[in-house]
Amino acid sequence: MTGKPVLHYFNARGKMESIRWLLAAAGVEFEEKFITCPEDFEKWKDDGLLMFQQVPMVEVDGMKLVQSRAILNYFATKYNLSGKDMKERLLIDMYTEGIIDLYEMVSYLPMTPPDQKDSKMALIRDRAKNRYFPVFENVLKSHGQDYVVGNKLSRVDIHLVELLYFVEEVDASLLADFPLLQALKTRISNLPNVKKFLQPGSQRKPPTTQEMIEAARKIFKF
Repeated sequence: MTGKPVLHYFNARGKMESIRWLLAAAGVEFEEKFITCPEDFEKWKDDGLLMFQQVPMVEVDGMKLVQSRAILNYFATKYNLSGKDMKERLLIDMYTEGIIDLYEMVSYLPMTPPDQKDSKMALIRDRAKNRYFPVFENVLKSHGQDYVVGNKLSRVDIHLVELLYFVEEVDASLLADFPLLQALKTRISNLPNVKKFLQPGSQRKPPTTQEMIEAARKIFKF
């Protein structure tokens, strides 16, 4: 197929949200087709549309792409968001993996049993303030440039700003000690494509609710 990428997923953030952010920041219009019931998901599997029988899946350039990190790598390369050489690509990949570590911790918070949420949140606060955020604050301080790698917008800036918004939803105070991260968040948020994506009515998905989790459980049987 040609034309706009078509994103196949549940109508929630999950592993598709970073793909939405990346495409939006690159100025790429995309369509979405949502799985709404177990029968939809089973049919897609039976029809062989899902290589590993799971989503996300993206139809683009005549291909059916699966595995979220592979999809992100493809779009980052296609839209020149992966750095200018191997060294920049390596830095971008390393920083992105760190971002994913913290992102996944936060993303699992809504599914954490109530009696474990306080300890989970304490761990998130500790890791954000003492492990992950200091790395990026120091990188920005070390080179004094507007972007994390190569003084040019790359996927790591987009992923990092998505993470900052995500973390602020659970504890808005966590960015207080990181002025350069705050400035990066403002700078990236004001880029026209990102600014548009952050507006109400965009394809950006709202915070995950318990109702969304229960609906997903019924569809994906987890």
